[in-house]
Amino acid sequence: MKIAILSRNTKLYSTRRLVEAAKQKGHDVIVVDHLKCMIELEKRKPRVFYNGIYLNDIDAIIPRIGASVTFFGTAVVRQFEMMKVFSAVESQALVRSRDKLRSLQILARAGVGLPKTVFTNYAKDIDHVIQSVGGAPLILKLLEGTQGLGVVLAETHNAASSVIEAFNGLKARVIAQEFIKESGGADVRAFVVDGVVVGAMKRQGKEGEFRSNLHRGGTASIIELTDEEELTALKSAKAMGLGVAGVDMLQSAKGPLVLEVNSSPGLEGIEAATKKDIAKEIIKYLERNV
Repeated sequence: MKIAILSRNTKLYSTRRLVEAAKQKGHDVIVVDHLKCMIELEKRKPRVFYNGIYLNDIDAIIPRIGASVTFFGTAVVRQFEMMKVFSAVESQALVRSRDKLRSLQILARAGVGLPKTVFTNYAKDIDHVIQSVGGAPLILKLLEGTQGLGVVLAETHNAASSVIEAFNGLKARVIAQEFIKESGGADVRAFVVDGVVVGAMKRQGKEGEFRSNLHRGGTASIIELTDEEELTALKSAKAMGLGVAGVDMLQSAKGPLVLEVNSSPGLEGIEAATKKDIAKEIIKYLERNV
């Protein structure tokens, strides 16, 4: 099988591990910078031109599409799908996952536990927004933020009002979300591949930091999920239509609450915490489908 990993950087840990895992299983593998692909459209003849050649012998792709290049990256994934190439992450699922509001709507419809969330179109009734998520403290998130950027903890009603007014003035779309105090600045990431949780870790934010992202100095340790947490992770990935997903949850008094479902979850943190070969599980997923 010939596998193409859509990644802009061959030196990234996740990209390197996927290349290693594919080679260990005896497959041909190439890394393709999706931003350098040329999409050619013709009646019943979709093609991808890259580095002077047509990529017409690819059996499967693993998209590692950054949030900042979702539009073009998804177009490349869609082109390969038109060429009957199996994708570890479907193009439409990728688009859904990158739209935070749409993701939360899909998860709510599927009956998945979520923190109370409010989104408005620059509403003037800021007091109602704050009260709707249980009052201060509360979390405010930019719709376009990633890796913990654009996320603010507003500890008082006045602080929340000021931040929302500032975002509204900048025409920046923001989500207000309930603050789950009992989570203690930690969350749980369940890594789902092909309908199975293949690894899980608990991420703890550094002291004084409510965000647990590893990019922001958080630490990770292996965790055994409860039955409810595992079911929530699987239900979330299925609702989003993702064959590979990182499901981020908070542990609350109300049970697991999903924060986000990531369509390009990094491998470094989860493999270090669990000591499991997650990259190999993704390659095995391709093998089962090609």
